[in-house]
Amino acid sequence: MSSVPSVNINQALTGIKVLDFTQIGAGPLIGMQLGDMGAEVLKIESPGGDIGRKLGPPWQEGESVVSMSFNRNKRSLSVDLKNPEGVAVIKRLAVQADIVLESFRPGVMDKLGVGFAVLQKLNRGLIFGSVSAYGQTGPWRDKAGVDGIVQAVSGLMSNIGDANSPPMKVLVPAVDMVTGFISTSAVLAALRVRDATGEGQHLDFSLYNSAVMLQLSAVASYLSSGELPLRTGTAAPYSAPNEAYPTKDGWIMLAAYHDDRWLALCQLLNKPELASHPDFSTIPKRVANRDGLMQELKALLAHKTSLEWQELFEAADIICGPIADYDMVMQSPQLAHNGVIVDTYSSVAGLVRMPGFAAGDREAQSRVRYGPPALGEHSCQLLLEFGFSQAEIAALLACGAVIQRT
Repeated sequence: MSSVPSVNINQALTGIKVLDFTQIGAGPLIGMQLGDMGAEVLKIESPGGDIGRKLGPPWQEGESVVSMSFNRNKRSLSVDLKNPEGVAVIKRLAVQADIVLESFRPGVMDKLGVGFAVLQKLNRGLIFGSVSAYGQTGPWRDKAGVDGIVQAVSGLMSNIGDANSPPMKVLVPAVDMVTGFISTSAVLAALRVRDATGEGQHLDFSLYNSAVMLQLSAVASYLSSGELPLRTGTAAPYSAPNEAYPTKDGWIMLAAYHDDRWLALCQLLNKPELASHPDFSTIPKRVANRDGLMQELKALLAHKTSLEWQELFEAADIICGPIADYDMVMQSPQLAHNGVIVDTYSSVAGLVRMPGFAAGDREAQSRVRYGPPALGEHSCQLLLEFGFSQAEIAALLACGAVIQRT
């Protein structure tokens, strides 16, 4: 019996230094993932802090749980970039850094005196990643945008819900998340290029582009057919049955669209004649006649609980799953086995639990080196590590260019 070897990547980026100026969601997710892989990530914040710190509820001892969920494995350095001495600090840090991440509007880092053109002259191997709503160029470059707005303008919200629903958005910040994941991959690729050539580069990360990429199959289908997609609720527009059905005590998601599973489902439900019904005999016919199919299956599934159907379906190799709330998810034996939830510790909020880095192994907890930092918690420590003297640090604190949380 063979076993899959553990994938140990929590030290893959050991020695890589990241200056993370990003705020709220997408950008901080990039920095957090790099930190999970071993990079030393400096969360560089203004004296007022990342605006994500103001998002809530919920709050834990006054700290935003939303913000903390994007900022483990970082240490916070609070610098006033409106102070020339603060700008000088960033330039000095950039000489030793490998990656800079920022999420201001296009051009703001240049105005502050720490844009790519300036910092690359100091460090030709620097990888500079800019996260913005619509990209660094183009007609919308100066527009402000956040996850919900980009869900709207990218077409994503037009496809969520059913035919009678008002506009709806994905509750979780899906565009921020997918932007963070895609962008992290690009940063890792840029590191490979830098290692081979010695050259850094400026990477343009757009929430808008990521939102369109998130809809890959739907957009490709529209480009092929020219037809706007219908809002189909829980149903996949390209297969049936592949949607949620009510049961005696709740709901169950059922995916029995492959011919063999469709036949097995009809047999299990004691309705073999459905398999050969002229409206339901193929996937295209079942999609075209989805409403009729839904009525047939709803009537049959209403007489047992979700768990009873799950046991029967799984025994027949029919793909299914209950519609779980977070209470059920947290009690899942698979979640416990996978070690997805990690414990982190904030100097202010105490124990903070969140999903960890879950890239194919069970070592997420071992990657937690630092809990989400308080604003300016590590300012002096980080400057010492980057070669600043005690006298220089004292001067920076005295003039307000650097703030240390006490």
